[in-house]
Amino acid sequence: MPAFSDPFREARSTSGVMKCPFHGEDITMILRHEDVRKAAKDWQTFSSDAPFRVPIPSEEEVRTMRQLPIETNPPEHTDYRAIVEPFFQRSKDPAMIAQVEALMDGMLTQALSRDSIEIVNEFALPIQSRALTHLLNVPASEGETWIGWGIHVFKVTGGEFKKGNVLEDYLHAQFDRAEANPGEDFFSALTLAEYRGRKLTREEMMGFANLAFAGGRDTIIHTISCALGYLAEHHEALEFLREDPKRITLASEEFFRVFMPLTHIGRVCPADTDVNGVTVKAGERISLAWASANFDADAFPQPEEVRLDRKPNPHLSFGFGTHLCLGAPHARLILRTLLRLCCERVKRITIVNAAERVEHEAKFDRKLGYESLTVKLEAL
Repeated sequence: MPAFSDPFREARSTSGVMKCPFHGEDITMILRHEDVRKAAKDWQTFSSDAPFRVPIPSEEEVRTMRQLPIETNPPEHTDYRAIVEPFFQRSKDPAMIAQVEALMDGMLTQALSRDSIEIVNEFALPIQSRALTHLLNVPASEGETWIGWGIHVFKVTGGEFKKGNVLEDYLHAQFDRAEANPGEDFFSALTLAEYRGRKLTREEMMGFANLAFAGGRDTIIHTISCALGYLAEHHEALEFLREDPKRITLASEEFFRVFMPLTHIGRVCPADTDVNGVTVKAGERISLAWASANFDADAFPQPEEVRLDRKPNPHLSFGFGTHLCLGAPHARLILRTLLRLCCERVKRITIVNAAERVEHEAKFDRKLGYESLTVKLEAL
């Protein structure tokens, strides 16, 4: 990738906000690190109780249910989150760590045996899908179905929404199966779960599952691709990590900071609200601009430098406050495992061909990684 640029620098340093149109809706983006952190914690002023409107653009056209627990506020959010958190914490279990290590090792073996490999679709997408089978404790064969959905379950190239309800039809079938013959998997756990003394409704089950499949898909895929792209462009970086494996944890957090696939997330103001001098009317949205906050020089010295030993690193790539990302342990496991095995097995990564992925909006363009990235991996 070319040198990283920060499209929010000027607005962040002057007003701290940017009003930008998104699909016909003007949204005030909150840009500064400390302001984003404060807003993320203030759910009374900036509410997540807004079905379909937490993602930007909103998703009324592509799903029929509220995503849980992300589209709720405390105390409901707290109780909903407790239902599924044990599954997402499985990424810290030794047995699952071993499964992800074996998956990654096999993928690297395959990549090293080839003259070249396209990373986004042939490497990162299979890793994300197959690792998710381990997290949700479902048969590995399900991962092949999910790979067939492509990079994003809702969108096609160019950002347009897909037609049809492939994901919802799939989830309904899984819940029908689980209700008839429950096991130890994610779907079965939801059919057996209770919320405040009652069983979950099918709509609630679908809300949890929808987020599990949509929330961490393209984000993980593009983080993997960007990390490998960076290592290919900076051969010294792999040597730097190889010298001291303890650096891998710090390096992974820096990659999460710099290569933040999700620019921002929405919140709704229940009442008229002043946001750094901009009046946001009741019912209108603001956005928590994670990607801008991650480059705020007040929080990160020389933010446009990729420092693989950056410490501290208070990035906001997994959110902040109540809605801290459920999938953060899973994403960290995948990236740290990839970096460690690259240090152990890969001598050099060389880019053969690359096509950038860029987010084009009315007031900014932001590089988001690669549409495609073909590389050659040389074994140690």
